[in-house]
Amino acid sequence: MKYDPTPHHRRSIRLKGHNDSQAGAYFVTIVTQDRACLFGRIVDGEMRLNAYGKIVRAEWFKTAQVRPYVVLHEDEFVVMPNHIHGIIWIVDDVGARRRRAPTVEQFGKPVPGSIPTIIRA
Repeated sequence: MKYDPTPHHRRSIRLKGHNDSQAGAYFVTIVTQDRACLFGRIVDGEMRLNAYGKIVRAEWFKTAQVRPYVVLHEDEFVVMPNHIHGIIWIVDDVGARRRRAPTVEQFGKPVPGSIPTIIRA
């Protein structure tokens, strides 16, 4: 079957002109490829993390250790079998100004300190 990119094209839900390296709270969801249940399973209504899920959890909280402008709270993060949800707080507005992202969306190098660079790290 020939690949048709049309059904796979997604429009950006990002706010046009928003600088995502500025101080604020950012809700993030990351889903595994093909929605594979890699991080554990639900048992009696409770998430039981496997080894991979424990790694994901540990790495999420390391983000705040290596990025002083990021704050993460225990009650604002959850690992599910095939995805994670979390809130990333960028609190260093002075640092955010130094890392100012362009207000016009363009292709190029990722802006240090922006949500995309935090997520991809």
